[in-house]
Amino acid sequence: MAPTEKNDNLGHYEAASQGYNFVHIDAAIQKRVVRKLDWNLMPLIVALYLMSFLDRANIGNADAAGMSAGINATNEQFQWLLTIFYIPYILFEWLAMMWKIVPPHLWAFATVLVWGLASTLQSATSSWQGMMVCRFFLALAEAGYGPGIPYLLSFFYMRNEIGLRCGIFLSAAPFATCFASALAYGITSGNPLLANWRLLFLVEGLPSIVLAFVALFFLPDSPEKSRFLTEEEKDVAKARAIRQVGQEGATRSGRVSFSDARMALIDPKNWLTALMYFSCNVAFSSLPVFLPTILTQMGFDSIKSQGLSAPPYFVSFLLCIGSTWLADRISQRGIVIFILSCIGGTGYVLLATCSSVGVRYFGVFLAAAGIFPAIANILPWVLNNQGTDTKRGVGIALMQMIGQCGPLLGTRLYPATEKPQYVKGMSICAAFMFFNALLALALRTYLIKENKKASEREVDMATDKENTVGVENEGYGFRNVL
Repeated sequence: MAPTEKNDNLGHYEAASQGYNFVHIDAAIQKRVVRKLDWNLMPLIVALYLMSFLDRANIGNADAAGMSAGINATNEQFQWLLTIFYIPYILFEWLAMMWKIVPPHLWAFATVLVWGLASTLQSATSSWQGMMVCRFFLALAEAGYGPGIPYLLSFFYMRNEIGLRCGIFLSAAPFATCFASALAYGITSGNPLLANWRLLFLVEGLPSIVLAFVALFFLPDSPEKSRFLTEEEKDVAKARAIRQVGQEGATRSGRVSFSDARMALIDPKNWLTALMYFSCNVAFSSLPVFLPTILTQMGFDSIKSQGLSAPPYFVSFLLCIGSTWLADRISQRGIVIFILSCIGGTGYVLLATCSSVGVRYFGVFLAAAGIFPAIANILPWVLNNQGTDTKRGVGIALMQMIGQCGPLLGTRLYPATEKPQYVKGMSICAAFMFFNALLALALRTYLIKENKKASEREVDMATDKENTVGVENEGYGFRNVL
């Protein structure tokens, strides 16, 4: 029988009294394993996600550089170019489970290659219909990669380690947006023979194709199969996995437990995090796409608006890493999300109610500083509070399927008729960010009650030695991260 987690939220097991085999891990070797994973796995994961977000969000910069005029697209058709991305992205969120079923290096290669080709081919498109097809396949491939990466990381890192790594991974989103704005500024400042918007798609699409082959040869399928670990380090990596999910779950067997999947689907905490992700995504999807346009309406020309888009996202990039590290250290992810959501909501209130350019630009900083880091903490919160690998996968897939419906609303909040302040769109985003703050408090309250019930159940079990096996919920000693 697999051991279960002790109430230290570290993924360690002390279950000898329950008849389990305790796994000893040398602390020095474990530290070396984590360091090698960080330097060999994370850079590739982050680079791939950076390119995926870059290829997804650059349509806003391309439109500012003349794309709509180049393909004769109306404002309504441009809105559909944004919306079409999220339809397959939502429908194929279940592909997150493929990280367990298909060897990761093969799955990464296939998804990255497809989105790289789709992104690059946008530069050759001459019609709105052709651009719609490219955006569809771009979304299909990215749905198979990005949403499942936190799930993949859970096979490599412990519960107290996963938050920071998710933060580093997801910080690629604001950094990609920052990079996209700087790159778009450089491209649109020149006078190339090729149209600026076509050159933008070409320059940002080709690196993804190259990185697909890098993933094919260098992405490890599991810690114990990593070429950069010694045999001794691989043994420790496997022992870490046993501590995390038990002997059976430590091997990425490719099998899915349908009973665990059913339990995940009826777990209230998974539905609450899914609703939180939906709320954040309303704002998350709209800000990168429309920020250049919003800055243009503040009075900046299209070139300066591209450059001014970058600084808020760099601040957000730093907060993604800092906030997830803090939440790991204090095991208080709900409070961190609450504070970040309030910061983001305040930013949108300033954008909706103020007319001063300086104040509105400060509002952009607050909005970006709240949205991206809040999402960076929601994803590991799902992983923190699941007892098996199947439940982690289903929890992530459910959160993504519901949460990614948010962009269907978010990408349609800024019609041209609402300029220059886009009061309605800003107000709706503010409301959802404050709603997300309330959801974080509600989920934290629920988790406190669940932990209390678990403690009471264990007290009762301690007096009845015959019933110490087959514990319900997540198992003996398991506690939810608040």
